[in-house]
Amino acid sequence: MLSRRALLQGATALAGTSMFLPRRVQAEPVPFSFEALTARAEALAGQAYVPPYQPMPDVVQQIDYAQHGKLKFRPEKALFAGQPGSGLPAGYPLEFFHLGQYFTKRVQMYTVVDGQATEVPYSTDFFEMPADSPARQLPPDAGFAGFRLQEWNTEADWPRQDWVAFLGASYFRAIGAAGQYGLSARGIVLDAAVPDRTEEFPDFTEFYIEEMSDPNAPVTVCALLDGPSVSGAYRFRMTRGLDRSRGVQMEIEAKLWLRKDVERLGLTPLTSMFWFGEYGRQRLTDWRPEVHDSDGLAMWTGTGERIWRPLNNPVSTQISAFVDENPRGFGLLQRDRNFDHFLDGVMYDRRPCLWVEPITPFGRGTVQLLEIPTDDEIHDNIGAFWVPEEPARAGSSYTLNYRLYWQNTEPFVAENIAQTVASRIGRGGTPGLQRPENVYHFGVEFDRPAVMQRIPYGVFPEVVVTTTTGTISRVFSEPVPNGNVWRANFDIEMQPDESADLRMYMALDGVPLTETWIYQFTPRLAMDL
Repeated sequence: MLSRRALLQGATALAGTSMFLPRRVQAEPVPFSFEALTARAEALAGQAYVPPYQPMPDVVQQIDYAQHGKLKFRPEKALFAGQPGSGLPAGYPLEFFHLGQYFTKRVQMYTVVDGQATEVPYSTDFFEMPADSPARQLPPDAGFAGFRLQEWNTEADWPRQDWVAFLGASYFRAIGAAGQYGLSARGIVLDAAVPDRTEEFPDFTEFYIEEMSDPNAPVTVCALLDGPSVSGAYRFRMTRGLDRSRGVQMEIEAKLWLRKDVERLGLTPLTSMFWFGEYGRQRLTDWRPEVHDSDGLAMWTGTGERIWRPLNNPVSTQISAFVDENPRGFGLLQRDRNFDHFLDGVMYDRRPCLWVEPITPFGRGTVQLLEIPTDDEIHDNIGAFWVPEEPARAGSSYTLNYRLYWQNTEPFVAENIAQTVASRIGRGGTPGLQRPENVYHFGVEFDRPAVMQRIPYGVFPEVVVTTTTGTISRVFSEPVPNGNVWRANFDIEMQPDESADLRMYMALDGVPLTETWIYQFTPRLAMDL
């Protein structure tokens, strides 16, 4: 099942709680195509926005986290669950999520067979439901909140693990090669962290799920997106395959039209959680060494530079923008996959990385990183998305084609460049001697055996580091014992209220050995170290 944090995300979809009259379920199949859905989305953009139907809001609010957990989809009711007598799977079993306190809007579900779409009507028969459940009071047209696709291993065990889920606003997520959920993706981000504006959360209001016949072939799902400022159509081609080591891949096509001006238009958005890592941990806050779904933003720029930006849990909301033209990709990654660094049964070490690969070039714009303060792991406080250079104005349209990779590592690893594996922050100065005030030490570790083994014995790579604020000192490199890891060290002196943009890499004979490590450092964050 989805985590409590994913349920809490859905609370943001509660805006606009008007009650609308119920509608008649479409019982007969009708022709369907992605092109027709796209035409509908374009037509909607020229009309006034109508919020999705929300049945009996007072009753739905009673289906809280605990009550929602008691509503179990009946596995025998799953669609596309197999071909009786053939011994072969027809595809991945399709199950639906029930409405609840955090998912109050009905989402219409359709199956598509041979180009014909048939609506799946809501029924309490789909769910195991306690006799006293508030859900029993809902009307017959209540509808579903979302859907998920289950693994297919054997008929006995497929109900135990889903591999992709769409639930809440335009949120969706998939498991990685380790079979674990973690961060999420979204259809779109509108006006996140814009002063004097409220972030808007458009909804996937309709899903069209095509009949499946081969577990190794992509599952095609089309979706209609609608919100006060935007309408759009999406097509997802999602591949799980019987080779579980590949994780999940999605090819996404989208066409979007704006009804209103948008100050910050975030495309291909990712959302995750970072509370603290090997740095940034407050004393006595939590017993675990690290707590995060992702530990950094990786970027592969249009010029070919590899960049790693460790994530922050800031003292106030902040946006970092990285200018680029036609980036080759970016992603929120969980590079730390050592269980001993987390010591938690929720398996943070198995959380997937999520990488965006443009198929159609993005043009000019910025990769933007949103970091929001959090005091617990239940909140998704990290976002990363592409923002086009041109202003997003009413009447503008956008065509997207990109891939998402949900797996243990980024899909396009540069074998000739070492990667950041740890970012450590502490008091500056020389250990064992008096530590000067307002001086902080950074130790950044890089690893890739094929790269670091090229360093001749007795040679120490150059640490190339710059800052926008403060004074850099004590710059040196050193090998970390018992491995191929090298650590780049430097101190920075700066005042508590200052903020510095740091940039660093290691080089040998003037040639970069490592990716470029960048970090936004505010000393106030270090006061609790």
